[in-house]
Amino acid sequence: MYKAYKFRLYPTTEQQTQLAKAFGCVRWYWNYSLNLCQETYKATGKGLTRGVIQGLLPNLKKEHEWLTDAYSQCLQVVALNLSTAYKNFFEKRAGLPSFKSKHGKQSISFPQNVKIVGDSIKFPKYGEIYCKIHRPITGTIKTVTISKNPDDKYFVSILCEDGLEALATDSEGKAIGIDVGLTHFAITSDGSKYDNPRHFAKHQKNLKKKQQKLSRKKKGSNTRTKARKLVAKVHSKISRCREDFLHKLSRKIVNDNQVIIVEDLNVKGMVKNHKLAKAISDVSWGKFGTMLKYKAEKEGKIYLEIDRWFPSSKTCSNCLYKVAEMPLDVRHWECPSCKTHHDRDVNAAINIREEGLRILSLGTSDTANGGNVSRSGKTSVLSDVVPIEIGSPRTLRAATPT
Repeated sequence: MYKAYKFRLYPTTEQQTQLAKAFGCVRWYWNYSLNLCQETYKATGKGLTRGVIQGLLPNLKKEHEWLTDAYSQCLQVVALNLSTAYKNFFEKRAGLPSFKSKHGKQSISFPQNVKIVGDSIKFPKYGEIYCKIHRPITGTIKTVTISKNPDDKYFVSILCEDGLEALATDSEGKAIGIDVGLTHFAITSDGSKYDNPRHFAKHQKNLKKKQQKLSRKKKGSNTRTKARKLVAKVHSKISRCREDFLHKLSRKIVNDNQVIIVEDLNVKGMVKNHKLAKAISDVSWGKFGTMLKYKAEKEGKIYLEIDRWFPSSKTCSNCLYKVAEMPLDVRHWECPSCKTHHDRDVNAAINIREEGLRILSLGTSDTANGGNVSRSGKTSVLSDVVPIEIGSPRTLRAATPT
């Protein structure tokens, strides 16, 4: 199995300068290769292979000597990443590859020759860089990626292979259905409700002030650079708070249950509603599902998504009577058939659990409302996301129920 670790990196001033040059070289090579692929496709109707892109490097280094500021294999990885990006695009797992900007997050990858030396990581060409390694790294190191966030913080992601086989899944145990929302972030089939923290709303006033100050600064000035970093720090704070909440809640749910069943939501389509787009983006349902998925699979538990068109809210969980309409403002309703009073969200979570258990027992992906209604070419909201970090021991202790 593959496991990834993410740590904070603390390069010296000299190393920061070297990394900045490497970021620039890798970014330029990506943009050059992507532009060449686009021009070639327009002219011939065909793209460029990974081998052709890598073959450009020797002549480019002679023409642009500053390309040697980056480690040679970091440049070669660009060709691999670009070919993978196009493959994901043609298989409808991602959008069309785009050009990289010098503003925003920067990264470079090392496919080999990286070693852990005490409390530092030794990189080829850049030497040892101090790293806050808060947990032991197990397995064989495969790929190491250095990233720099807009708030000027450096991180390193280490992908390792531990040589262990994935645990066999077992459905024997407690099953839970989860319905997600905006008022309550998650509602479970056992009646538990977890409030939506609304991280962006909590920091929105502070962010607005920082952005107003940034807009008043003269473009290209040092004061504008400082103001931009202050805005980036607020965004980074929001992101960290959101991830902390999602990690703790997903860990608690995975620890307490053997089978976890959720809906496959079309988040990309839902954010087209301009009235709810900000709230839906802030709540981060897709990332929550991703965390549930990989944490459950790691422990041999079952994570299942039922079809997004299954009428979980409109079906009575007691007698399976289906009402014709269920407006969003109706939070409680009474079944016309059996007169059972329902909490809309808890009822939906129960139906999600029962539908998931039915699918597991029958071994089919057909839904209860008449066949498989999934559309051709539809992919899960989780298929575009790959977990690349493991939380700190402090986070895991906080998430583990006592």
